[in-house]
Amino acid sequence: MKRVPIRRALVALLATTVVAAGGAFVAASAQAAAVGCRVTWKVTSQWNTGFGADVAVTNLGEPLDGWTLRWTFPAGQTVTQAWNATVDQSGSAVTATNAAHNRAVGTGATVSFGFNGTWTGSNPTPASFTVNGTTCTGGTASPPPTP
Repeated sequence: MKRVPIRRALVALLATTVVAAGGAFVAASAQAAAVGCRVTWKVTSQWNTGFGADVAVTNLGEPLDGWTLRWTFPAGQTVTQAWNATVDQSGSAVTATNAAHNRAVGTGATVSFGFNGTWTGSNPTPASFTVNGTTCTGGTASPPPTP
């Protein structure tokens, strides 16, 4: 059996501990990123049964590399045409996904898109929005720390 000097064994143990701790630190930092957003909804024009809207999403958290905005129309409105985002609708649930040119949204930056839609009876603004699964409250929140 070959003997390893104590000094080399301690150095190896210390190096292993530092690498393991560094990996844990990186994982914890990535999971503890602050998230937050603010959505501004503006009806730009409205007529008998149609309307135009501009939607601005401000990223209040860590930079985004791709975004998906979701909302639910409260009164049966439908999207008929959109620009600067791909918009899909299933029933009253709407999903808007970034275009190639506005995929990246830095901290504090705003991205916007517009659409035309139809309505009957009334045209209220949606009550809430989410970006990449985070509810937009106009502030930021950090997820709970991982153990």
